[in-house]
Amino acid sequence: MRKKIEVLVFVVLLVCSWLVGCVEEEKAPRKELLIYCGITMIKPMTEIARIIEKQENCTVIITKGGSGNLLKSIRSNRLGDLYLPGSDSYIKTCLEEGLVTESVHVGNNKAAMMVAKGNPRNIPADLNALISPEYYVVLGNPGSGSIGRETGKILNRRGIFDQAMANVKRLTTDSKDLMLVFKENEADLVVNWFATSTWEGNRQYVDVLPISSEFATEKRLVLGMLKWTREPEIARKFMALAASDTGRQLFEKYGLYTLP
Repeated sequence: MRKKIEVLVFVVLLVCSWLVGCVEEEKAPRKELLIYCGITMIKPMTEIARIIEKQENCTVIITKGGSGNLLKSIRSNRLGDLYLPGSDSYIKTCLEEGLVTESVHVGNNKAAMMVAKGNPRNIPADLNALISPEYYVVLGNPGSGSIGRETGKILNRRGIFDQAMANVKRLTTDSKDLMLVFKENEADLVVNWFATSTWEGNRQYVDVLPISSEFATEKRLVLGMLKWTREPEIARKFMALAASDTGRQLFEKYGLYTLP
C-alpha cells in the first residue's frame, strides 16, 4: 500500500511540475523586433517582417517616418533593433556615432521631379521650374526626412537652393505627404523619391520628370543593426533575408532596386 502511495505521489508531483512548466512557457514573453523605417521602404519591409514573424515565431514592430525624425528618435530612445533610412548618408552618420554595428545593402532609389498625371501645366523637365513663381511647388523639409535632405543637395548642386526655398509654397515631412498633395490637387510640382511613383494607388496621380544624374545621384538603401538590439540573432536573419534574392525581388516590386 505504501509503495502505491509513493508512486501516486510521484505521479502527482510529475504532473504538477509539467503543468507549472507549461504555465511558465505560456507566460514567457514573445520575442520582439523594433524597426525604424523610412516611409518609402515601408511596403517591402512589411512583407519581409511577415516572413520573419512566421519563421522565428516573433513579433516585428515597424515605426515609420521621415528618416531624419527617426534618427532623432533613435538617439533619444536608445532602443530598437534595425534602422532603414531613405539614404545611406544616415547610416554613415550612425556608424560614425557608434549607433549602428552592422549593415547590409538592400536596395536603391533616386529622386525625381513629379507633376500631376498628364502634366496639365506642361512643366519642363528642368530644375529651374522649381524657382518659377508660375508653379505651385511643394518640397520636402531638409531637416525631417531623406527626400528633403536629398532635395537640398540637388538644389545646392544646381545652385538654386535659396531661390527654390523662397519660391516653395509648403514644406512637408516625408515622401508620403509629397504624394498626398497630388491626390488632393494641392501642387503642380514636387521632388520625391522615384519609387513612390510606381506604386499602385500613386501611379495614376503623377508623371515623372527625370533629374539628370549630374544633380540627382542614385542613393543606396542600407539596413543597419542598432547597438541596443536585444535580439541580434533575429535581427541578423532579417538583414540576411532583406539582402537575399527574395529581399531584392520585394524591393524591386516597389521600385526600390533597378532605377530608370
